[in-house]
Amino acid sequence: MIAQTDVHPDPESISAGDSAPAPVPTALIRKAAVLGAGTMGLHIAGHLANAGVPVLLLDLASPAGARSAIAVQALEGLKKSKPAGFFDPSFAARITPGNFEDDLAPLGGCDWVIEAVTENLEIKQALLEKITPHLKQDVILTTNTSGLPIATIAAKLPEHLRSRWFGTHFFNPPRYMRLVEIIPAPETDPAAIAAIAHFCDLRLGKDVVFARDTPNFIANRIGTFMMMEAVRLMQSEDLTIEEVDALTGTAVGFPRTGTFRLLDLVGLDVMAHVARNFARLRSAAAEQMAMPPFFQTMLERRWLGDKTKQGFYRKTKDGAGKELRLALDWKTLEYHPADKPKLPLLEMAKNAERLPERLAQLLAGDVKKDKAARFLWRLLSALWNYAADCLPEIADDAASIDRAMRAGFNWQMGPFQLWDAAGVRATVDRMKAAGEPVSAVVEQMLGAGAGSWYASGGRECFDPGAGTYRPLHQVAGIASIATFRQSHGVVKQNSGCSLVDLGDGVGCLELHSLKSAIGEDIVRMVTETLRADSDAVRNFEAFVISGDTDNFSVGANLMQLLLSVQEGEWDDVDFAVRAFQRMTASIKFCPRPVVAAPFGFCFGGGAEIAMHAPRRQAHAELYMGLVETGVGLLPAGGGCKEMTLRSLDAAASVRDSGRSESVELIEALRKNFETVAMAKVSTSAVEAYRLNLLLHGDRITMNRERLLMDAKHQAQDIANAGYAAPAPRTDIPAPGENFLASIELAVYMMRQGEFISDHDVKVANKVAHVLCGGKITPGTHVSEQYLLDLEREAFLSLCGEKKTQERIAFTLKSGKPLRN
Repeated sequence: MIAQTDVHPDPESISAGDSAPAPVPTALIRKAAVLGAGTMGLHIAGHLANAGVPVLLLDLASPAGARSAIAVQALEGLKKSKPAGFFDPSFAARITPGNFEDDLAPLGGCDWVIEAVTENLEIKQALLEKITPHLKQDVILTTNTSGLPIATIAAKLPEHLRSRWFGTHFFNPPRYMRLVEIIPAPETDPAAIAAIAHFCDLRLGKDVVFARDTPNFIANRIGTFMMMEAVRLMQSEDLTIEEVDALTGTAVGFPRTGTFRLLDLVGLDVMAHVARNFARLRSAAAEQMAMPPFFQTMLERRWLGDKTKQGFYRKTKDGAGKELRLALDWKTLEYHPADKPKLPLLEMAKNAERLPERLAQLLAGDVKKDKAARFLWRLLSALWNYAADCLPEIADDAASIDRAMRAGFNWQMGPFQLWDAAGVRATVDRMKAAGEPVSAVVEQMLGAGAGSWYASGGRECFDPGAGTYRPLHQVAGIASIATFRQSHGVVKQNSGCSLVDLGDGVGCLELHSLKSAIGEDIVRMVTETLRADSDAVRNFEAFVISGDTDNFSVGANLMQLLLSVQEGEWDDVDFAVRAFQRMTASIKFCPRPVVAAPFGFCFGGGAEIAMHAPRRQAHAELYMGLVETGVGLLPAGGGCKEMTLRSLDAAASVRDSGRSESVELIEALRKNFETVAMAKVSTSAVEAYRLNLLLHGDRITMNRERLLMDAKHQAQDIANAGYAAPAPRTDIPAPGENFLASIELAVYMMRQGEFISDHDVKVANKVAHVLCGGKITPGTHVSEQYLLDLEREAFLSLCGEKKTQERIAFTLKSGKPLRN
């Protein structure tokens, strides 16, 4: 069975199943319509298609030529967009383009209609009036407006539709941005809201935050204030654009784009529109959102950012053709080569791994002598006060604001979490000592005896209206490993991996190494935990391998490998490869079922860990690949061996179909060889199936926050069905020398065409040698260990190549592959 939060692996029938209990009924969305094929409407339609929903995409009728040309051309653009709008290009067929004149009748078959036309009240109201006669009685009708009053847009709707009307504000691009704000109108039926909220959670993978019908709702209200305050402080402190981006990036838990690179991505025109929404506030806050003069000049010159090829930054090339990035001088509006800011405050704090530790160091800077320290203090204190002032108006609780900023702006912590990390009482005392204003809302909290916004390990949040802490609503099926660390405890741990009790007889091997790299600590912990005679195997019925970080794993620790190779410690390298192979074997042959739950980057050794599990529960946004050839190596933790087995299994599957098993084998080998030799990386979990990195029976979870529990449930299902671990295979019919020769010929032709280098040829032929089982007679029976030995020998051989060492060093330094 496919769990309710799962997506079926077949790209042609990606949908939710019915095996998991749900707190509220999922809306029966059999078909949807999106009104408006602009950027947001188009990408919303694309993500609905990703979830398996047929979509009617309507826009204006074209005055000449094909009537639906606008929607058709928009859809063609989405097929080519970068980053990709679809999990799989074939999903575009789920979208039917049309126009507002000829294609309104099909709206009668749609369960959910989303209005996403231009941000003009009269246009929106006129369109709603036009479509109303064509809608069915129980349709759910929502708007994606980014700031217009929800109730006002619906003022002319008939009564029965006003009860089915509310706001669903997606963030761009909808496939990748996790936030959707749901904004009820006064007459909205709570059941309609609950149904769409549940659908967005399970089927679209969204973090659903309920907002009030106020200008810019929650995330844009706080985020826009933050950016405009950063601009204002930049001017008052005489900082550069590059300095502000460094100060408002990862150091404080914000995206590395900082303020101005983010504005280039969003578009200065979009920012201007959002800022104008603040005029509805008629308060001092509206004045704070006024655009500075140099913004106005940039708007007039159409320096809007990436969409016009120049904004606060632009790219050019020097005389040698090398690409240069230029930054804007906001005082002269002239460009200069972008500098990497030299800010001692940031240099001091960068070694602090955890955000609370960095924050403490940053806020300890001398505000009298250091303008960077002064900027950060003024910015964060303004953010905290503004968020507290807005809280009663825009959200039900502080946690909603924090969730909105994490999911909508990719902040590591929301404003109230940041305030708790910095110390609410200490920072308020500092504000008062400096004669700075303090929000009455936080004064009220401190006066009630509460010293932080959160309590009980984050399970309670202070409610200013009630003057006390209230439990936060826990949605069934959503959990992190950290939650179980608190409630069930850690069985054992080291610096890279922990065994955490998930309850119900399931243990979780949590990967949490620095930068998600696999080192000796992870190898040792996984191997010791999953071996047949371990206490963990006796005490648990099933296991999950996952993590709470951004990425599952970026692969093995290349720096340690390069140092060992350069020092000639070949015995150590050999031992490390053997240990890695023992670890993946322990995953595959563990007496208890192991479910890998990969997410984000799952590269190299991380992919090998996932591939050896009996089953995988993958997040939809999975970027998985055996990428070792990119640094001149090959997968040696069993990755090549598993691709050989998958090729043979594909050939065996046609045995009774009348198709040639030999033809199927060469096709499967060719495809899997390309996956490995070209270091292909999936752009989604669906594509990971295409690359044979995920298999039939594996499951996909749309919502990252549900991944852990989905993996746990799958592990329980396998255990309860009576799991029997496989035995190491000794009867593998090796493809052998004939298949090897055909692949080597293809590699030779690639070199003759100058598509690859001589070293690429050497690496590719090593991969082919391992995948085919070497130069032996086709059909010769070999063992899994034989294939592992081939992997290890080829890996050690390539480690000794100077060009491979150059590739590793270059990648470690630049983060990019080297073709030499």
